[in-house]
Amino acid sequence: MSAPTTTPTEVLPAADPAPVPATHLPQRDLDAAPPVPRPRLGRPTAEEQLTVVGAWVSAFALAWVLTQRLLPLAGAAWLVIAWFVLGLVTSAVTTSMSGRRVDVVDRVVAGVITSGAVLVGAALLSTVLFVVYRGWEPLLHLNFFVDDMAGVGPRDPFDRGGIGHAILGSVIELGIAIAVTLPLGIGTAVFMTEVGGRFAVVVRTIVEAMTALPSIVAGLFVYTVLIVALGFPRSGFAAAMALSVMMLPIIARASDVVLRVVPGGLREASLALGASRWRTVWHVVLPTARPGLATALILGVARGVGETSPVLLTSGVATFFVTDPTDGVMNSLPLFIFKGARSPEPMDIERAFAAATVLLVLVLALFVVARLVARPARAGARRTPTRTTRAKRAPEES
Repeated sequence: MSAPTTTPTEVLPAADPAPVPATHLPQRDLDAAPPVPRPRLGRPTAEEQLTVVGAWVSAFALAWVLTQRLLPLAGAAWLVIAWFVLGLVTSAVTTSMSGRRVDVVDRVVAGVITSGAVLVGAALLSTVLFVVYRGWEPLLHLNFFVDDMAGVGPRDPFDRGGIGHAILGSVIELGIAIAVTLPLGIGTAVFMTEVGGRFAVVVRTIVEAMTALPSIVAGLFVYTVLIVALGFPRSGFAAAMALSVMMLPIIARASDVVLRVVPGGLREASLALGASRWRTVWHVVLPTARPGLATALILGVARGVGETSPVLLTSGVATFFVTDPTDGVMNSLPLFIFKGARSPEPMDIERAFAAATVLLVLVLALFVVARLVARPARAGARRTPTRTTRAKRAPEES
């Protein structure tokens, strides 16, 4: 037998080692020009602010020359219109010299929005100042706020008579209307949001339709049902019911929108912990939506505080104090303003403007109070421990 033959084993060449990555540090060229800053959104620079101001100032000068000297367009209205148009054109031209197309569009749109805001603010401010200017003289007398007009003639001086009875009537009527509409409106919103169903769709449709209800229709409805059909006398209570018809859809619709914004996770967490649907709504949903519900109440009060036609049909005008809302006619601030503005006597007209000023201040006060009540508590606020609390914590810490 021959011995087995063996073949020599081939030796494979060794693999090259993997290249080690090198780190290259950036080198700054000291001879290069400084980098040009990239345009970014944010607060405009001083140069941009001067460009905007200069564009509008030059546009005003050009508008004044065109309307007051060259063209037969004298008057403040033509001056403002020409200033607005020329201001937009000048802003676009000056921005296009050093900016891009998006900068030109941004500058023009900003000018349009700012001009609109200034126009609305000027209209509101001029209205308030005109009302205060026409009625400032009666406001200087204290009796104007505390007395009534019983036995006071239209030509009597301002140191006699006042609108105390009208202020009291407005407060009583609004108080009754809020007491009726607030639970009904929020309850309707809770039903539409938390319960749902086919009937909730019908209720939402009716609420949206009543939002645009004319005030005279609400007054005629209450007058027909409460006064004609049921024989209830014309009084402050009937006027409050008419205001309730006007305020209810506003509060219900606004509350519905607010309750829908509440996150669904809060409801699910409360139900998962074993709380009932009613406790979830009362302790979780409504406290979360409290600022929005206060805003809904403000909208409803703003709608009802200035209504004249429903109150005129259901209450009537009185020149003396009436504290019982079910006992005869009761005056209010809108009725006092309406009666005074229709009078041919200048002093009655001034009293009407003064009453309008008081009505503006009353609405502002209600708005401030509602916002303070609806302000959410700060998350980081901590209560300062009292002496009793510190005394109870001392044995525990020891």
